[in-house]
Amino acid sequence: MKRALPLSSMIMAGIGAAAMWFSSKPNRIKAGSIFRKWKHKIKPSPFHKSKNLPIKKGGIPNPHDLEDNNMVSEGALYSVKFYNEKMQ
Repeated sequence: MKRALPLSSMIMAGIGAAAMWFSSKPNRIKAGSIFRKWKHKIKPSPFHKSKNLPIKKGGIPNPHDLEDNNMVSEGALYSVKFYNEKMQ
């Protein structure tokens, strides 16, 4: 009767074959390209076709938007206060 190869031998043979295949630069580039394609299929990048872009409100202040104006003024005061405390 024939004995089957142990699992560890098959794993080592697979690792050796992969190491030989990845030793050439064109194969590494091809593998990287395939990996990036799979990654984008599984989880698309937030920068590709984002529903949040373009921002319609960005950079256009509205004087009647009190909440936004209050937030901006608080942010400006925080940085000025921080600078003044560091300088004293």
